[in-house]
Amino acid sequence: MVTNVMFWSESIAFPLLTTLVLVPLAAMTAILLTRSSTGIAMGFGFAGTLLNLFLSFYLLSVFDPETAGIQLAEQERFFGFTYYSAGIDGLNVLFIPLTAILALLVLIYKTITGRTFDWKFIACLLGYEAIMMGAFTALNVIQFWFWSLLELLPVILLTVHGGTGQRKRWMITRLAQYWGWGLLMTLAGFLLLGFGLMNSGHDLSFDWLTLKQNKTLLQNQTLIFILLFCGFAIRMPLFPFHGWLPILAEQSAVASVTIFLVGLKLGVYATARFILPVLTEVAEHWAGFVVTLGLISIFYGALLALMQINIRRLLAFSVISHVGILVIGIFCFNEHGLNGGIFLTLAWGLASAGMLFSAGLIYERTHTAFTPRLGGLFDTNVTIALLFFIAALSTIAMPGTPGFDAAHLLIEGTIEEYGWLIAIAILVGNVMAAAFLLLAFQRIFMTTSKRAIVPQRSERYLIKMEPVITITICWLLIGTGFNTAPWLNYIERDPTGMSAYYHKHDKRLNGVPVKSIDGGATRDQHD
Repeated sequence: MVTNVMFWSESIAFPLLTTLVLVPLAAMTAILLTRSSTGIAMGFGFAGTLLNLFLSFYLLSVFDPETAGIQLAEQERFFGFTYYSAGIDGLNVLFIPLTAILALLVLIYKTITGRTFDWKFIACLLGYEAIMMGAFTALNVIQFWFWSLLELLPVILLTVHGGTGQRKRWMITRLAQYWGWGLLMTLAGFLLLGFGLMNSGHDLSFDWLTLKQNKTLLQNQTLIFILLFCGFAIRMPLFPFHGWLPILAEQSAVASVTIFLVGLKLGVYATARFILPVLTEVAEHWAGFVVTLGLISIFYGALLALMQINIRRLLAFSVISHVGILVIGIFCFNEHGLNGGIFLTLAWGLASAGMLFSAGLIYERTHTAFTPRLGGLFDTNVTIALLFFIAALSTIAMPGTPGFDAAHLLIEGTIEEYGWLIAIAILVGNVMAAAFLLLAFQRIFMTTSKRAIVPQRSERYLIKMEPVITITICWLLIGTGFNTAPWLNYIERDPTGMSAYYHKHDKRLNGVPVKSIDGGATRDQHD
């Protein structure tokens, strides 16, 4: 199936996707060159993040969800065989504003807390935002890998500079080991894609559109799938590739972990972008293995989260549990599962950020992240408690939150592809998530305090600024939760929906043949 491509010059006056990368890079460069005081650096930081937020909303306004294919595409040829290629479609369009919103909220959070807040942190934050913008819009596999490699630098710098743990160097070593292997595997997989195409008589190309349209010519597809899936599984992170995340959450600053949430979503996005459309048949063959890992991840993460007394590690294991659900949705090979998985990825990214911000503000007040030392914080910290509670309800997909409709779609896709048993397992995992999140809320905010809490000196300033983050995140979660249709419309794009990425997928539902997806097939009769 040939994918329609609409270039940026057909609808707007400037290359918007490249601008989204250049704006934070320009602000970062200005900070690095001037090494300004905190006030001037903060001005550059807010200017860069606010401008990118405005550009991301402009992107949503010019994106046409009724038009199938790649929009606002940018392509430049270098060295005769590789392209700078960027574009937007229903798969990645909402990740751009999510990245911009979280970058701005992290800057506001650091303004509130004032811990280790200087030009170095702001420069790293802006660099990370630029990298995420480049990665989410990249349509060249080597270009995507390059952005993924660059991501490691601000992650390490932010951890060293702003981490609160005592074993930061050990954590960086573990992080480099995990991410290094992931980067090596994905690079090997991408190189095999391009050179495999050339060995089949086609010109060497790493362009995603070219690889997808000529996927029947690819060689060693099973090896490529294993390399790419394992590399992306480390980034999600999926069991058993998850070992770095609880360590990072415990040793790093809350603001650092919050922006890494966007990077975690990059693994789920990359699987849907670079594996399923290009290696569809092999992905179907390995789907049972992937779903098994997903189920293990759901219950492993949930059980470990129930055992945690450190709120940061608890939230890290909750992410691992949720990744298992997302992977099963992505590997449903139908429109409902894929749409639900992508939208749930976005919803959980914002909700997890809310809980991390809440945990960070609790730490600033009490100087502890251990739940047995907390308690009775609701009366004196209503704003923080509300943020944690609304974010927790969004994470467990309660009605009125964006996760509800997304989870409904994912469950419907799971039933359609794998039957009721897998769907019930996902629902049980979600009930376990409700258990450990609401139990954490009770221990932190509702039970009697076990020790006297000494407030921070800047408490008055904190109380004044905390509602900015709380109102923003709660408004986004509740607002999208009660009106999910416009946002789902961005993902579904056209009547064929996201299933247009799949070349062919034969399945049976309750013993009755269901129409195969082949190019522009229509929706299932369930709709």
